[in-house]
Amino acid sequence: MSDGPRRDDKAIGEQIQRTGSSTRAVHSGERDDQQTHAVTTPIYQTSTFWFENSAKLRALQEGHDKRDEYGRYSNPTWRAVERKLCDLEAAEEAVLFASGMCAATTLFFALLPRGGHLVITSDGYRRTHQFIQNYLVKLDIETSVIEPADTNQLANALRDDTSIFFTESPTNPYLRVIDLPKAAEIAHARGAKVVIDATFATPLCHRPLEWGADYVIHSATKYLGGHNDLLAGVVLGSAEAIKPVREAAGVLGGILDPHSAYLLLRGLKTLALRMEKHTRNALQVARWLEGNPAVRRVWYPGLESHPDHATASRMMQGSGGVVTFDVDADFDGTCRFVDACRIPYIAASLGGVESLIEMPALVSFWDLKPEQRLELGITDSLVRLACGVEDAEDLIADLERALKAI
Repeated sequence: MSDGPRRDDKAIGEQIQRTGSSTRAVHSGERDDQQTHAVTTPIYQTSTFWFENSAKLRALQEGHDKRDEYGRYSNPTWRAVERKLCDLEAAEEAVLFASGMCAATTLFFALLPRGGHLVITSDGYRRTHQFIQNYLVKLDIETSVIEPADTNQLANALRDDTSIFFTESPTNPYLRVIDLPKAAEIAHARGAKVVIDATFATPLCHRPLEWGADYVIHSATKYLGGHNDLLAGVVLGSAEAIKPVREAAGVLGGILDPHSAYLLLRGLKTLALRMEKHTRNALQVARWLEGNPAVRRVWYPGLESHPDHATASRMMQGSGGVVTFDVDADFDGTCRFVDACRIPYIAASLGGVESLIEMPALVSFWDLKPEQRLELGITDSLVRLACGVEDAEDLIADLERALKAI
């Protein structure tokens, strides 16, 4: 009895690369590289890999064979994640890390020379800024800070020795979106690499590499994992660009464990479904908040009132699931509002199926005096809401009731 025609898994993989984002999120990076024929990529819980003979090891060392050698350099489970993310992000190579911060710090160590210079934006994740201010200075690296989305300031800040222009897009917490093609043109003319942290957008809403960026970073802890149950990060780019980052990862050792890679791979399969709901919920909530008299201002790129709405509309397919707003209250009144919410958890982070709410002044900037927070644009009445995948009507009803507690 015939076994029937053999399926060409490589051809199937190439066909999948031409499909829609949801299909690629489910199938990319696994089908044509699966050795066990399991539908779900296994957890390869091992620290090292053996060779049949010295010739096999020599083939690896000479670059003739691509396979796993040691768990600090690669693992089949997280290589499947890297392949899937490359397909979604339109990148040639990716490197997984133990966290988003580990991804960013390793990239900085890999690319910045001693005594070098980089340009960053004032609005951004505070821990990244703290690493730059507290640790990169030990390498005599100078940093220029510009206003978000201001390409004129970028042009003026760049120097002949500038190695990197780094920003988030959208930024945290005000969701600023830079004109990336223009920024990349300006930076590249001065020899600087462009690094974009696109955690808030995901590859489903924004692919910076297609707009001129050299590197894109994600905290995979957030939307890519999607369930608040893992820590991970990733850096993506061209094969040439990623080479020094991968080498640095092998030396510094901030790699992802196989079980977390498995959870991330599972989460990615529903990324397109989740992002559609996150984004739809956020837009509905943002529009409702903007019309509420108890709210002074709302920041969401999908709103025409956002300063970068036109830029976001041109470059992004959806504005993500985070809404930042300023309530008409003092610090204590804002605390009462947050405490009165029943659906969102009071918690840091974002991107999971559960809605999360926080006051930046109380979470990320609590160690600073109020006047120091104000210098950074962080008011006592600022609230960041990461919309989950609940029903938008329920989120709005909960917010409406909680605002009455002010």
